[in-house]
This record gives sequence, C-alpha cells and structure tokens, in this order.
Amino acid sequence: MKEKPMLGNIIENFLRKLGKPLVTFVSRLGQLSLFIAQSLYKTVTPPFYLRLVGRQFLDIGFYSLPVVALTTIFAGMVIALQTYSGFSSFGAESAVAQVVLISVTRELAPVFCGLMVAGRIGAAMAAEIGTMRVTEQIDALVTLSTNPFKYLVAPRLLAGLIVLPLLVLIGDVIGIFGGYVVSIYQLGFNPANYINSTINELQSIDIITGVTKGAVFGFIIALMGCYNGYKSKGGAQGVGEATTNAVVASSILILIFNYIITGMFFTK
Repeated sequence: MKEKPMLGNIIENFLRKLGKPLVTFVSRLGQLSLFIAQSLYKTVTPPFYLRLVGRQFLDIGFYSLPVVALTTIFAGMVIALQTYSGFSSFGAESAVAQVVLISVTRELAPVFCGLMVAGRIGAAMAAEIGTMRVTEQIDALVTLSTNPFKYLVAPRLLAGLIVLPLLVLIGDVIGIFGGYVVSIYQLGFNPANYINSTINELQSIDIITGVTKGAVFGFIIALMGCYNGYKSKGGAQGVGEATTNAVVASSILILIFNYIITGMFFTK
C-alpha cells in the first residue's frame, strides 16, 4: 500500500523537474522569436540610420580583417600539409590543390570567420547593448521617441548580413594563398600546375556555399549579440553573463547551421 504513493511522488517530482526547464525553454524560444520578428520588421522599414550601418560595417568588417586573415592563412597551410601527408600514401599528391580549394571555400573560411567574428563582435555587441540596458540608456531612447530596435538592432543585423560574406570571400583568397605557399615552397609543387589545378577545379557552387554560410552566420552573430545584450539585467554581472551567452550561443548555432547548409548543398 505504501509503494503506490511513493511511486506517485517519484513520478510527480520527476515531471516537475522535467517540466520547469521545458517551460523555461519554450518561454525563451518565444521571446527570441518575437525579438527576431520585430528586428526583421524594423530592419526593412524606414527610417534607416545609414551612419550607424556604416559604423557597424567598419566594426564587423574592416577591424576584423587581421584576425580573419591570420586564421584563414594558417588554416590553408595546415590543410595543405595534412592533405599531402595523407594522400602521399596513395600516390594522390596532385589532389592537394583541389582539397585545399574545397576545404577552404566550403568549410574553413566560413566557419573560422564566423567563430572569430562571434568572439570579437558578438561579445562587443552584447556588452555595449547590455550596458545601455542596465544603465537605462535604452529607456531614455524610448523616452526620446527613438525605437531601440531601429537604432540599435537593425544596423547590426544589416551589417552582419552583408559584411560577413565579404569577409568569407577575402578569407577564401587568403586561405587558398596559404595552401599555395606551403605547397610550392615546402612540398615542392610546380607553381603553374598548382594554379591551373586550382582554377580548373573551382566551381560556382563552392563560392555560393561559402557566401551563403557567411550571410547566415553574420545574421546569427548579430542576432545573438543584440538579443543577449537587450535582455541582460542585474548590473555588471548581468552584462558579463550576457556577453558569455552571446558568444557561446553564436558559436553553437554556427556549427549547427554549418551542417544544415552543407546538407542543403550536398550532392552525391
């Protein structure tokens, strides 16, 4: 007789522990969905703050070039070395140029650009907007009849959506150049043959895949930075948590959507 109430209590406690995180997750997902809808609407409707968009172009694009260049050039170098090391066992060293091209344009440049920009820009966005939230500057914007989504969120989303694909294209060139340098000066490839192999194997789908990933990743980075900063509370500690959450969420979503987009463009 005592086992049934005890079993009932165990099930009730289990459901309570399971239900609370589930309700929290659904609630936050709803808040994020509303935030996305309002942000997109304010992004495509006037007025447009072009000066703020230009500033974000500089912050996201120009000032991120050094870290993107360093990351992609060494990625290209490493993939050339590793490919040669593996393919030399099968006498397929001539495929190094093709592997470097596909790896850099489809995967390495978009993902590394996304992760580097997420760590640099996503954190900065969350910290800036979070500080404005906890110091009531966002409330002051509302008091001055300035929509915070239009003034703070829309320029960042628009810049992220446009600039990151451009960074990916630059990363493609630098990454392929890194593979070229290693292949020519360390592995002893013929420069003309290597360049011809790269040009002959280059296909539009390689560039389209990388650029599409760049646009999606840029949107994710700007969205997570703005959302976590906008929803931050609790003073300096809350801003720190928002910054951390923005970087972690952006990085995870970049890897998830990288697989999804790769699957969309995948052909046997």
